Amino acid sequence: MDLLCEGRICVVTGAGRGIGREHATMLARHGAKVVVNDLGGDMDGTGTPSDGPAHEVAQEIREAGGEAVANGDDVASWEGAQRLINTAVESFGGLDVVVNNAGILRDRMLVNMTEDEWDAVINVHLKGTFAPSRWAAAYWREQTKAGEPVEARLINTTSVSGIYGNAGQTNYGAAKMGIAAFTVIASRELARYGVTVNAIAPAALTRMTENLGMGEASDEVKEQMSPRWIAPIVTWLASTESSAVTGRVFEASGRVLAVAEGWHRGPVAEPVEDPTLIRPLVDKLLAEARPNADMSGRDESK
Repeated sequence: MDLLCEGRICVVTGAGRGIGREHATMLARHGAKVVVNDLGGDMDGTGTPSDGPAHEVAQEIREAGGEAVANGDDVASWEGAQRLINTAVESFGGLDVVVNNAGILRDRMLVNMTEDEWDAVINVHLKGTFAPSRWAAAYWREQTKAGEPVEARLINTTSVSGIYGNAGQTNYGAAKMGIAAFTVIASRELARYGVTVNAIAPAALTRMTENLGMGEASDEVKEQMSPRWIAPIVTWLASTESSAVTGRVFEASGRVLAVAEGWHRGPVAEPVEDPTLIRPLVDKLLAEARPNADMSGRDESK
């Protein structure tokens, strides 16, 4: 087997279970040295933090002949994110890849959502993507200034719930749409330092999705929705083969691998000053525009 990530130093957040575990173990099988980050706790972010899951995955990688260390820092903490990036540099001598995967769910319809349910999800997903990315970007900038070659990767985790929209997830969807925008903007900022930035929108049956009505799914569906299908695109994006790809969002599951197309300007009308003239213009624009996509990424009117 060709090793796509031989010697690459990778950080994977939320890697103690589910999709993150698959990322970490496949990266290791392809020759990467992996920092396995996981805070532990419950899927809604509550419970007692524990670095047990991170240590278990790191141990599994080492027993298979790979290189890995565990890290239990909170990626939504400014200092914790810095320690996480420092762990890669201090343990393996550098940093090539950060996979921002950590996340929680606190689903609720908007009219019933609490402030804490909003804040917790936004903090883990958005700040938990920003903080490790910021410290990694600062490291790569310093490497570039020192004349060191940099071929680095940021790989973020968005969701079809964010880019297409799913009822009951205004907090989660807003965070995930924010991560998609973060990805596009960061790709433009960090290109000068030799860094590509992409995102994946995975669909998988994991601890986070077990309460979404998939418990009675057929064996065929469960296989299609296995988290193992997400790791191949992440492993490839982490490799040097992906150097020409940046600022993109990839949908990934056992059913599909696709590029999600972002916002584009649609039909256009000349602006008017009189609001009483707006309605026919809007009617015309909407008649010519593509409808929003449903959760499958397709025209929701069909």
